[in-house]
Amino acid sequence: MDAITGAWQWLATAANWAGEKGVWHRLGEHLWLSGLCLLLSCLTALPLALWLGHIGRGGALAVNLSNVGRAVPTFAVLVLLTLSPLGKHGDWPTIIALVLFAVPPLLTNVHLGIREADRDVVEAARGMGMSGPQLLLRVEIPLAYPLIMTGLRSAAVQVVATATLAALAGGGGLGRIITAGFGNYDTAQVVAGAVLVALLALLVEGVLVLVDRSFDPMRGRRRARRGSRPASGGPAAGAPAPAQGPAVNPQAASGASQAGGGRLSGAGALAEGAHAAPSGSTPGPPPGRATEV
Repeated sequence: MDAITGAWQWLATAANWAGEKGVWHRLGEHLWLSGLCLLLSCLTALPLALWLGHIGRGGALAVNLSNVGRAVPTFAVLVLLTLSPLGKHGDWPTIIALVLFAVPPLLTNVHLGIREADRDVVEAARGMGMSGPQLLLRVEIPLAYPLIMTGLRSAAVQVVATATLAALAGGGGLGRIITAGFGNYDTAQVVAGAVLVALLALLVEGVLVLVDRSFDPMRGRRRARRGSRPASGGPAAGAPAPAQGPAVNPQAASGASQAGGGRLSGAGALAEGAHAAPSGSTPGPPPGRATEV
């Protein structure tokens, strides 16, 4: 309890927030280092994972190699790089160690998301004549978006939390507050630095959750499906579905009837036509039109 009270008093002291050794300066260093490492990790892992997931070959080997690299402690990699000739080049040992630490979750989640995209939708898009890049950009990436963002959030939080190790190699960031506390035998300062790192990691997670919800390519379709449900006067929740069957996209239905049910018109109607009807149900005839015998 004394350490928590002392940490609160340390954080409430204005002098600890100003100057080159203050919290604001260390926070800026921490954000710059974390952002740079996350950017380099995305530039390394995302193109490779998207390509391997799209072609369906070599992905298992790459994911297993990245998982093996995850088992190596980041601190050990940082020490080895610092003792090497690379240690004379500023923050590069820390940057390389953090990039190697952030690549595995990105590579694994993105590759898994592309490979587990709905194969019926992917094959229907391929049958419509989409090229490889069109198939990846318009179908596979939107379907894999949740797993892609999960990998990005995981990598970002891990980088923010692990960037405190930069202080051990002489770098900046919030880790310098913790190491200074250890050097001065100031437990309150150590706890205050740890609290700052934890709060920053939670803030980054919250911001990425908002970004995930804002840029979700399937958000509009889910809203449209919720809006198409009957409001007041409709069947109660849990009631059986109407006899005429669930509503489907008219363009998708007309395209399917003209081509004998073999193709859908447009990439937008593709996912709706594949997922509109629940499994095991047969859509009824359109209302207002007589059924031909």
